[in-house]
Amino acid sequence: MAHYRIALLPGDGIGVEVIGEAVRVLAAVGGRFDHSFEYSEDLVGGASIDAHGVALREETLEMCRAQDAVLFGAVGGPKWDDPAATVRPEQAILGLRKGLGLFANIRPVKMLPFLVDSTPLKRETVEAIDMVVLRELTGGIYFGEPQRRWEEGGQRHAVDTLAYSEEEVERIVRLGFETARGRRGLLTSVDKANILDTSRMWREITEEIASDYPDVTLEHRLVDACAMDLIRHPAWFDVIVTENMFGDILTDEASMLAGSMGMLPSASLGAAGSVGMYEPIHGTAPDIAGQGIANPAAMILSAALMLRYSLNLEAEAAVVEAAVSEVFAAGNLPADLAAAGSEPLGTEVLGELIAERVARG
Repeated sequence: MAHYRIALLPGDGIGVEVIGEAVRVLAAVGGRFDHSFEYSEDLVGGASIDAHGVALREETLEMCRAQDAVLFGAVGGPKWDDPAATVRPEQAILGLRKGLGLFANIRPVKMLPFLVDSTPLKRETVEAIDMVVLRELTGGIYFGEPQRRWEEGGQRHAVDTLAYSEEEVERIVRLGFETARGRRGLLTSVDKANILDTSRMWREITEEIASDYPDVTLEHRLVDACAMDLIRHPAWFDVIVTENMFGDILTDEASMLAGSMGMLPSASLGAAGSVGMYEPIHGTAPDIAGQGIANPAAMILSAALMLRYSLNLEAEAAVVEAAVSEVFAAGNLPADLAAAGSEPLGTEVLGELIAERVARG
């Protein structure tokens, strides 16, 4: 029996609800494939601020480093949403990315047949969507220094610094080429090279790396043009690679093309041998937290990515992904996807159905 150690960081809001369903599904995986999963759980985000005064304790980070992978729920909410606060829930996710060396966020975006009418775009625009977005995670404006606020001459001022090194760009771009090589062979590098020096360097480095991948077609797009083309012809894209803030924005835009944020997982990875972290992209959804109606699919699919990337369990990952698709395609839908007038299923019921589907094969 193979044994795996997983850190559970539910966080805030619906993160607490959906992570339990991922654990339920992993139990079904373990039973079917003769694996065991051992969990170590801790507080992060707002829950950690309330308990410990910080969003991420060093003890929590050390615990995560000792695991095979990390499952992360979501952090934040109105209770901690003070712009002047020096301690914020989001410091947990940033600290984990930096502390675990997770430089690459991988977000697959694929249109599932039963969701083709769930987007505001025409069927013919969205039905062939199948892309992967690679977002650089530990550089750029979210981590650059100086980053501060001050008052001068009776006026408020603030500065955030957008900074990248050659090494930071090269490792994410090279991963982009490797990913495209295993798919349709098209890499779209997104920047703002007409304005930003960091983007001009990004483009130069990308062009240099391209010579190592003659089998991959490289194209460059400015971020504003890419945002437009994601709506106009999203099926064109295969693999997108971009910097931290651009990736943050574009992946949320892309998520709506697939019908719902509640369906999209993500993987945050570092160098070979590092501990990967897996999380849904939907956030804490405070408007529905505690009601038991959150869509657990993105969290369950994030667990599938964990099986694939961190635990090298490809067959198990495919079984989980198929179970989600089959349960939803049969008309078992959560509130964010159910048609008006129909009765949506709750978080736990959907988790049970998916786990049952995994268990029976």
